[in-house]
Amino acid sequence: MEKNPEKNSSTNPALNPPVVASDLLRWAETLSGIARTGLGFTQSLYEKERFEEVLHVAADIRAAAIEEAEADVLYEDWLVSVGSGVPGYVTPKVAVAAIVGNEAGEILLTQRADSGVWLYPVGWADIGYSPSEVAMKEVLEETGIECEPLSLVAVLDGMRFGFVHLPLYSLLFHCRMTGGELKGHPLETREVGFFARDALPQPLAGASRWVDLAFRAIDGESFPSDFDAPRMPTWRGDITTI
Repeated sequence: MEKNPEKNSSTNPALNPPVVASDLLRWAETLSGIARTGLGFTQSLYEKERFEEVLHVAADIRAAAIEEAEADVLYEDWLVSVGSGVPGYVTPKVAVAAIVGNEAGEILLTQRADSGVWLYPVGWADIGYSPSEVAMKEVLEETGIECEPLSLVAVLDGMRFGFVHLPLYSLLFHCRMTGGELKGHPLETREVGFFARDALPQPLAGASRWVDLAFRAIDGESFPSDFDAPRMPTWRGDITTI
């Protein structure tokens, strides 16, 4: 019986999309995480040598993916970061973000000082704070606006959708504005402001992934927390960029 070509991954372009820089970056970070975690747990000299080789390969792949990386420097940085045992288990970093609307149904956005890209207020999760507390803190620090968290809108893989070049999960909260006045952080932001859906500033990071969710929340709709659907196949699935 003749095989169905649509089920044959070697002949179906949909199952073999072209390799792009974002694929290489994700594969490099994954290999790096495996290698560093292995170095943190193994006591075998042979295994350490193999994991170090994998780390070299990961550094070469990342350097090929983005111009800012230098393989030798990256390898040394990764090697220095290796911990021992459980503290050395490499996992994605965690960021916390906030969707804040005003009475006019507009969304609070910041223009990042480093990249010039616009995005909702977001920052790294700080030790000693709960995720919702980080959301409140980041909004106040970056924009001068006081807010109250209402619900968890989404949990997103930042690297998968082109937000960053480092592995991270972003917890996105819907928050209600309770006070304050617009005042951008002098080091972290260029501009801050509230914007209507038909007047969003550009460039806007990952807009196709979160804008609809954000305005559904701002408009008062109640819905389950969103999350990234599993890719099929996992290692060659769709990726959205800025």
